[in-house]
Amino acid sequence: MRVLAIETSCDDTAAAVLDDSGVRASIVASQDMVHGKYGGIVPELASRQHMLAILPVIERALAEAAVTLDDIEAVTATYGPGLVGSLLVGLQVAKGIAFERGLPFIGVNHLEGHLLAILLDRPVPFPYLGLLVSGGHTSLYLVEDLGRYRQLGRTRDDAAGEAFDKGAKMLGLGFPGGREIDRRAAAGNRTAIRFPRASLKQGRYDFSFSGVKTSLRQYLLDGGDAALEDVCASFQEAIVEMLVVPTLKAARDLGTGVIVVSGGVSANSRLRTAMTEAGAAVGLEVAFPRVAYCTDNAAMIGYAGRVRLLRGERHDLTLNASATLPIGVAS
Repeated sequence: MRVLAIETSCDDTAAAVLDDSGVRASIVASQDMVHGKYGGIVPELASRQHMLAILPVIERALAEAAVTLDDIEAVTATYGPGLVGSLLVGLQVAKGIAFERGLPFIGVNHLEGHLLAILLDRPVPFPYLGLLVSGGHTSLYLVEDLGRYRQLGRTRDDAAGEAFDKGAKMLGLGFPGGREIDRRAAAGNRTAIRFPRASLKQGRYDFSFSGVKTSLRQYLLDGGDAALEDVCASFQEAIVEMLVVPTLKAARDLGTGVIVVSGGVSANSRLRTAMTEAGAAVGLEVAFPRVAYCTDNAAMIGYAGRVRLLRGERHDLTLNASATLPIGVAS
């Protein structure tokens, strides 16, 4: 089954083509230049930009895959969670293509796409522990099988990526903030400043990043004079440690042998190193998707959707976007 996949859950317009041979094409149009001057994503601008980019992105994906719409056998698109205006653009285009051509259609949960993104590159045995960490989500799941996900923990406030972006804004850096902090931190001393690490007594696998964000603000208000690179490295280290500790604890408690880290923040170089080293120290394998599949992309949506389509699952074309779609609602 050759599938056209569309992803527009936030600020990246993406399309991909997948078939038995794997990913034939994966195209992503970034909106960083649109939102950069605001220091964060403006939902109305994001949805307008999707409307401008969606058809050219689909055309580029088809051209790269050397196919036309006549060769497409099914269509899948993200229907939640995310910015509802953004979701509606990709979802309605996907449903329109499916309707006009009489093709099978299925909507995909964006979180499921991230949790399965590793399978685009390599097989991973079930069950595995999935840490999904991005600008909008920070959660731990036990991925029991395709379509079976049990949430173990979640952030109580900010997502890790949101903390990175807001921290970068305080420091006067560019957007996306996580990328800028990671770049600056490479030349810094991560032990220069001891930012506090949140430790939750209830919800032992939960996360909290509002405190470290507040501590950075207070440090700056108090006139902290460490080099920018040292501040970035120390701030990043606090966030990374607060991701690694609960994840390793959950893996030990559940007896899972593999940890898969996915989502946009999984591209962070320090998180990759720290999680890999911490896992190796206790005999756990840690896997990350390639960087292109860490951030939002349609290939991961195509993978999850294609699996469900091959199982015979379908969605009616009345399917609507859901801004707060939980992972349990994947079909």
